[in-house]
Amino acid sequence: MLPQRSGILDIGIRFQKTVNLYTENGVTFQYTHAKLARQRLYLGASYVTSRLGTALGSNAIQQDNYLATVGYYFRPNWLIQPVVRANVGYFSAQYGNAIFDDLPSTSMLASPELGLCYCPNFPLKINGSIGYNLLTGAGVTGPGTLYPVFVQTSITWNVLRK
Repeated sequence: MLPQRSGILDIGIRFQKTVNLYTENGVTFQYTHAKLARQRLYLGASYVTSRLGTALGSNAIQQDNYLATVGYYFRPNWLIQPVVRANVGYFSAQYGNAIFDDLPSTSMLASPELGLCYCPNFPLKINGSIGYNLLTGAGVTGPGTLYPVFVQTSITWNVLRK
């Protein structure tokens, strides 16, 4: 059984790579409490952007992802824990030229993730997962830069750990 703590607040960085497209980086946080499925259910949010990835110092399309997340950690006493996560949010791309103004540049986001967490007995967590954007487009019905498959790594620190 997990020790009863007031809560866990993990804050850190998220590195995300869309398969065959951009690298996006940003910030993430997640929170749980002993009363949330015995600290297995996490609620959180992330912001990842190509501005801190592929578009940094290049002419790549600047795009932003705002995510609200719900994650569930299995096997809480294991060093390596399976994790499932559901994300919903908003996607926005800035194409950088008025000629592209007629193309879709925004979309809602919905994506499941499946992965593993390295959760040692100190405040660090390293999550790695693969996800699938359920809402994508080919540039006509949705943004052409919103590809379906992505991988992500998050490195977080529990700031409430005493």
